[in-house]
Amino acid sequence: MLSFSAITVRLGGQTILDQATASLPPGSHVGLIGRNGAGKSTLMKVVAGLLEADSGELSMPRGTRIGYIAQEAPEGSATPYETVLAADEERSRLMDASETESDLEKLAEIHERLNTIDAYTAPARAARILAGLGFDEEMQHKPLSSFSGGWRMRVALGALLFSAPDLLLLDEPSNHLDLEAVLWLENFLRGYRGTLLLISHERDFLNKVADHILHLQQGTLALYPGGYDAFERQRAERLSQLESARSRQLAEREKLQSFVNRWRTKAHSARQAQSRMKALERMEPIAAAVEDPSLSFAFPSPDGNLKPPLITLDQASVGYNDTPLLTQLNLRIDPDDRIAFIGRNGNGKTTLAKLIVGQLATLDGQMVTSSKIKVGYFTQYQVEELDVDDSPLDHMTRLMPGASTTAVRSQLGRFGFSGEKATQKVGSMSGGERARLALALITRDAPHLLILDEPTNHLDVDVRQALIEALADYRGAVIIVSHDRHMLELTADRLILVDNGKATDFEGDLNDYTNFILGRTDKSSSTPVKAQDKKADKRARAEKRQQNKVLRDEIKKLETEISKLTARRSEIDQALFDPNQASPKDKSLTVTQLMKSRADIEDELNKKEALWVEKSEMLE
Repeated sequence: MLSFSAITVRLGGQTILDQATASLPPGSHVGLIGRNGAGKSTLMKVVAGLLEADSGELSMPRGTRIGYIAQEAPEGSATPYETVLAADEERSRLMDASETESDLEKLAEIHERLNTIDAYTAPARAARILAGLGFDEEMQHKPLSSFSGGWRMRVALGALLFSAPDLLLLDEPSNHLDLEAVLWLENFLRGYRGTLLLISHERDFLNKVADHILHLQQGTLALYPGGYDAFERQRAERLSQLESARSRQLAEREKLQSFVNRWRTKAHSARQAQSRMKALERMEPIAAAVEDPSLSFAFPSPDGNLKPPLITLDQASVGYNDTPLLTQLNLRIDPDDRIAFIGRNGNGKTTLAKLIVGQLATLDGQMVTSSKIKVGYFTQYQVEELDVDDSPLDHMTRLMPGASTTAVRSQLGRFGFSGEKATQKVGSMSGGERARLALALITRDAPHLLILDEPTNHLDVDVRQALIEALADYRGAVIIVSHDRHMLELTADRLILVDNGKATDFEGDLNDYTNFILGRTDKSSSTPVKAQDKKADKRARAEKRQQNKVLRDEIKKLETEISKLTARRSEIDQALFDPNQASPKDKSLTVTQLMKSRADIEDELNKKEALWVEKSEMLE
């Protein structure tokens, strides 16, 4: 069992972990979640022994082998295959000893141990792990120096998985993976026999891999059984209970305070007033649930509708240095399209996106683009190229010359950069905040087409959900490249598979593609989808998005009405408990009239809350 007892960590004068306490069951697969900057990586470094806590105790069984992926990618002349094999240090040591040991008795012991640890099947296991992470046979035997940093990080992940530690620590392992490799990793981890502590922001990944969720918030830990969806349900129930308890406590405090204010100066009741004052002092305030303004996305929809198609590719090819990477491209993009590019990294998804946005020219064939089209293109490079010494306001002002300060701040406000947040330096912002700023910048002129290349890499679960909802409300076309299945399932109506130098419609949904990747189905055997069926399905999905938007608007309106009714009920309660502090309007009413008004409000509240639950369940 891995246990944290009152772990406190302070970095730079700030308390990151504050008396964090939890116990993880042996062999459990635990998803460690929390907002960006909450301290997840800090906690994992404490477990890995890379960071010492200021106070508290960390305990685990003696002799536990811990596996933690290095932050720096491996390099040198060794191959991925050799690097992964070398990760099992005991096997490497025994294999070397078997070549040099002359004592027959010791040699027999060495071979017995090699058989015990299944050493002779290790080469095949290493090759399977690398293949699952996207390395074909040729790539497995190239030197590490020939690979990019992202691919070398895959090698580091492969080496860690191959070493099979008792406690496996993974910090956002899918960041350098494509969807295919994520699916393989998910299946591998589901069968992992050791204890797993995993930091991830991908809802589907956590649902499939984790049997517990460890939630880190405001420096403290809470353990929930089940996957991410189960955690969401339990957290919602806990927050509801917390808010109910807080409301009851506030009402009780008001009653006590009202009595104290009225009777503490009266001689015959001073003792009772003193008693109530002490009760107030002993009453520990229950904090309100924290509302985070950074959970804000609102893409400005384009003015007017361009006639379809927006873009047409006709037998086009594209590549680099006159060498085509993709050929015979036939693609039409309409104003209401929601498209996901799928396929392994390196097959050309980003290249196709660059062609559509105009950063690459066709090598053959043609591309016809609407003359009035505006395109917003998001990549991780834009996040990395933000000026760290400037503020969001500085960046947006440069890109909106001639625009009023109100217009500039309005666009920033759509993405949560209001007030002081608009003037903070980019250098002090988290990766998620920088990604939000980049999205704000590329949508400043309300584009007709949004192309998002891995937009979720620095976003936590809650912010990803906010992005999904914003895309649902956006009225332009969307093309997205992502390994986050939850994002793709709720955003894309159409899948385009980029593979073997071609880009073709994948006839099926994401579940069909998942089964295809995992070898459960043969893509060639899939039933063709008729053109009219595809159009009907596309139309149905567009109508569903509109229905969801209407539901969200209705829910927001109901929440506003419930808030107003609740506030009015509190005013009436105040007037009933202490008429001297009632508003002039309420002072003119009799007790009977106030009670009747309260009953009417209570009845209306019950109706509104029931309707809110109904609408929320429909949206879910």
